[in-house]
Parts: sequence; C-alpha cells; structure tokens
Amino acid sequence: MNEQQPPSSPPQSPPPITQHEQPPSGLPLTVPPNPQQVAYHPNSDERTMAMLIHLLGIITGFLGPLILWLVKREESAFIDHHGKEMLNFMLTNLIASVILTVIAFVTFGLGSVLFVPWGIAVFVFSILACIAANNGVWHRIPMTIRFIN
Repeated sequence: MNEQQPPSSPPQSPPPITQHEQPPSGLPLTVPPNPQQVAYHPNSDERTMAMLIHLLGIITGFLGPLILWLVKREESAFIDHHGKEMLNFMLTNLIASVILTVIAFVTFGLGSVLFVPWGIAVFVFSILACIAANNGVWHRIPMTIRFIN
C-alpha cells in the first residue's frame, strides 16, 4: 500500500507588506516616504550609515552629516532619507538658534535660558533619530522644517 503523494507546489513568495502588517523580522514597519517605492527593510550597512549620520550631527553639527550624506546618498534611499532629515533638522536648529539669540539680546540676556530646553530637545531628537535609523525605521524628526526634499 504505497500511496503516492501529490507533487508539492512550488513555494510561494510572501505577500507584500502593507501598512497594517508587521515585517517578519519584528522590526517596525518601514514604509518609504515615497508611496511609489516598495516597502523594504534596509540592510545592516544602510542602517549603520544612517545611524552614523545622526551621530555625526550630534558631534560635528552640520558638516559631518552633510559630507556623509553627499558621499552615500546615491547608494541607498534609506541613507538618503536620513541624511536629508538630519540636514533639515540642523538647518532648523540653526534658524532657531538665531531666533533665540535675538530674543536673548532683546531681553538683555534673560532669554538665554531658552537655550537650555532647546539644546536638550535637539539632543533628544537626535538620539531618537539615531536609534530609529539603527532599527531600520524611516524616521521623521519632529519640529523640523523640510528644506531638502
């Protein structure tokens, strides 16, 4: 009594990830800002470079992220996205710093206390963006004017 098994069907590829599903890796859903692109999960090198862009923003200010973004932006849409986000954030930070300086000058130095909460917010948002980039998330930094799209 030898029963023949039906031929196995070829393995089917999993359905594409929608905005309501979680990827199999357990990471948060990574949806590119451009809806025309297919959602994909950046590899380890892309995540590391994106994280480095945010770390350089904390350490070197505007110059480090600019150089790394200019060198690596063609290699990956993920790196390009995080580079643009950090540069936009640094430009926004520059404008806010100028405004805070004017306020401090007009108030004879009393407005300089506003630099402390702003500095803390910049540091915290940069660290959160760094963590998100390392986790492969297409993160948007809050309170950022989008100069570069």
